[in-house]
Amino acid sequence: MKVLLISPSIAPDLKTPKGLMIPQLALHILEGLTPLEYEVKTVEEETERINLDEDCELVGISCMTANAPRAYHLAKEFKKRGKKVILGGVHPTLLPDEALGYADSVVVGEAEGVWEKVLEDFRKGTLQRTYHHPKPSLDRYIPLKFRKLTKKRGFNVIPIMTTRGCPYSCEFCCVSDIFGKEIRHYPISNVVRDIEESRSKIFIFLDDNIIGKPQYAKELFKAITSYKIKWVGQASISFVHDAELMKLAAESGCVALFFGLESVAEAQLKTMRKSIKEIKGIEDAIKRVKGLGIHFHASMVFGFDGDTKKIFSETLDFLERNKVGTASFNVLTPYPGTRIYEQLKKEGRLLTTDWKYYDHSTVVFKPKNMSPYELQAGEIMVKREFTKISSLIRRLPGNLSHPFLYLALNFGSRKNVKTDIKRLPELVSEIPGFI
Repeated sequence: MKVLLISPSIAPDLKTPKGLMIPQLALHILEGLTPLEYEVKTVEEETERINLDEDCELVGISCMTANAPRAYHLAKEFKKRGKKVILGGVHPTLLPDEALGYADSVVVGEAEGVWEKVLEDFRKGTLQRTYHHPKPSLDRYIPLKFRKLTKKRGFNVIPIMTTRGCPYSCEFCCVSDIFGKEIRHYPISNVVRDIEESRSKIFIFLDDNIIGKPQYAKELFKAITSYKIKWVGQASISFVHDAELMKLAAESGCVALFFGLESVAEAQLKTMRKSIKEIKGIEDAIKRVKGLGIHFHASMVFGFDGDTKKIFSETLDFLERNKVGTASFNVLTPYPGTRIYEQLKKEGRLLTTDWKYYDHSTVVFKPKNMSPYELQAGEIMVKREFTKISSLIRRLPGNLSHPFLYLALNFGSRKNVKTDIKRLPELVSEIPGFI
């Protein structure tokens, strides 16, 4: 029996630069959970074409919000061809009733604990409409086909996850709704086994906050130090409050960390659950991280209700002044299931619920202190100015610990700027009230 597992792109012709593509794990976990009597093929549309006439009996499609319309289109096409379709991932978890309009069944939440049941019911012809295990154990080791994980991607980075769950409930985030508020851990022995079996030396930890439980993180870093790997991950800025944790991370091979700074407006920082709420404290944290030889990547969000048009120049000034190596610039996106979505919907400020625009790069609501167009144009301007050659040269002296990473990520972002500028007139014509 053949199973086809798909991760769709937002559109068939829309591709992310290889150097900026984050390796995926979900489909490969599903493949690892699938009994050996099934033949499994995984397809990531970002890297290869989808054959709608694929020889298979069951199709599993995992999607987030922005690629949900594409996932629904594919589901309809496969169903027309007589295939059974299962939908899962972030968006179907948040809106299972919507997803059920396109699929035979929906997996809500995590696949561990339900995927084998889905396959058994499919074989028996007794598929249920939904499957859900609220808090599956992460103790079981799931074998992964590591060569598939790096296919057609930049840097040959192997993805690994060590934790799930988040104790916070940020108004613009749905992680705790999907994985729960309790931080759960993979056994460190399983993480080490992944590293050993991958036969790789470069990894990305996909955890939302790899230091969410500092004691676990310390034990993990000690366990992987002897493997002489290099790794990148995501952490909260509270990382700098624990000198031992920082030292162990650096010794274990950490070369870069992604930090969700979100805003350089102190008034906005004070409304968030951040361990550092003053700009001076964040500037000191950047110096401490870089002092360990760890590349500092900042994630910024524009569009909070307190933001005015000044936020764009203030953000650029902050990043250049502190010689921040690389940054992600995002538009506040009210993903369904979040508190900010419900608030903006109640206030009548949503411009569209066409999910393809919910990509953290497109304005889909009415900001308080500027027009949607001004917010969109401001985000593009910051990205363009930050990745200019002149800016790269000015910031280079503060990023000599990992010059290749610095240049590769910045030049990858530069490619996106042209796409963003070209797309702007299309947004004006496609989204009502954008001007």
